[in-house]
Amino acid sequence: MGSQVSICPVPPEQRPINEYQGLKESCFFGWSSLALKPYTLRVIGIWSCSWLVVGPVAAASFDPLESPGQFGLAAAAGANLFLALILIRLYLGWAYICDRLLSQIVVYEETGWYDCQSWPKPNEELAKEQLVGMYQVRPTLKRLQITLGLLAGLSAIGGLVWQLL
Repeated sequence: MGSQVSICPVPPEQRPINEYQGLKESCFFGWSSLALKPYTLRVIGIWSCSWLVVGPVAAASFDPLESPGQFGLAAAAGANLFLALILIRLYLGWAYICDRLLSQIVVYEETGWYDCQSWPKPNEELAKEQLVGMYQVRPTLKRLQITLGLLAGLSAIGGLVWQLL
C-alpha cells in the first residue's frame, strides 16, 4: 500500500520552509547567513556608515579637537547602538523562522488575522524542516548572538575607557 497523502491547507507563503527561503533570499536578512568574511564586512560597513549619523551628534556634544577621546567614544557608542538594533532585528526574524521550522504544528491565517488555524505537520515534513532549522538557521542565530555579545563587550570596554578620561 502507499503512504497516506495529506493535503496541506497552509497557504504557500505561510509554510515555514517557504518563509525560510524568503528570509534567506531577502536582501536584509540574507546577509546574516553569508560566509564569515562577507558577514563581517557587512557588520563593519553598517557600523562605519552609522558614524555618518552619530558623528555629527557626538561632535555637537564633544568638540573633536578639544576632547577627541570623548568624541570618539560617544560616536562609537552611538554606532554600536545603531548596529545592535539592526542585529536584534535580524535575530528576531531568524528566531521566528526557527521556531516555526522546529514546531510540530503550523499556525496560519486563512483570510486574515481573525481566523487563525493550526495544522500538524506530517512526520516527513517535520523531519525535513527540523533539519533545516537545526543545521541552517541555528548557526545563523548563534553567529548573531556572538556578534551581539562582542558588541556588548566592546561597549563595556568603551564605558570603562570613558571613566578613565
